[in-house]
Amino acid sequence: MDQAITGLHHITAIAGNAKKNFDFYTKTMGLRFVKKTVNFDDPHTYHFYYGDKTGTPGTILTFFPWQDIMTGRRGTHMATEIGYSVPEGSLDFWQKRLDAANIIYNKPSAKFGEIYLTFLDPDGLKVELTVPEKTDDREPWETTDISADNALRGFHHVTLTLDDIQPTADLLVSAFGYQLEKNHANRYRFKSPAGDTANYIDLVEAKGEQRGHVAGGSIHHIAFRMKDDAMQEHFREKIEARGLHATQQLDRKYFRSVYFREPGGVLFELATDTPGFTVDEPVDQLGTHLMLPPQYEPQRAEIEQKLIKLD
Repeated sequence: MDQAITGLHHITAIAGNAKKNFDFYTKTMGLRFVKKTVNFDDPHTYHFYYGDKTGTPGTILTFFPWQDIMTGRRGTHMATEIGYSVPEGSLDFWQKRLDAANIIYNKPSAKFGEIYLTFLDPDGLKVELTVPEKTDDREPWETTDISADNALRGFHHVTLTLDDIQPTADLLVSAFGYQLEKNHANRYRFKSPAGDTANYIDLVEAKGEQRGHVAGGSIHHIAFRMKDDAMQEHFREKIEARGLHATQQLDRKYFRSVYFREPGGVLFELATDTPGFTVDEPVDQLGTHLMLPPQYEPQRAEIEQKLIKLD
């Protein structure tokens, strides 16, 4: 099991206005602001990280907020839904909270025997709050408004919408060790038996549907947990052996990354657990400073001037 993928490391999405995104996920949703940094390829754009107290893999939702980006379109060849785990009995609380924030949502429904609530964030990103069959014991980040009885635990699942699920399913099963656990109509749930949380991938087959467009309100990529560099290289070689092009390892400061497109067209990442978010800020100060990649430190004054203020 040393080389077994336990589940998701993080999910990265695209937003519009940075302050609106920051306010929604820290205030309305009650996530911890784990890291404020910038896009490695566009240093005048923020890169936000939200999660639990320390930014534990499996809780990390990240955003690139581009102020004037066009709105994306959900469709095939993309990741389309983010699923969070929430405690039993909390959905009434979340309905009232979303109502108060004027957020569009659907009434609770059931999927694979679990009750869930779907809503769209301010940019149109589709998010689901799921009460899992098995109690999620992860310690949540609490705020003055959101206690542990209601707080988000971390990821439950992510959904990919595809024209044909078979090539992607084969990758998940044959290369990543996932197993098909449940199926209803055109939705197929795959589970990593090596993990207890953030370990579901749902594949929705939508033959003939329009291809999606990744932009504002869209998921940019999903990342799987690699416990160390050796495990990451092991899976990079497995991906290359399947005829898929994987990048060399890239240093993202808080983890090291390898990227590739799975057969259905979704951008996948292999991300190491180390070194983590305390490499440049202590736990009690996470998210309180603008942390720049070393190559951009000489431009700090210019970058700070161009970034939108969050307070």
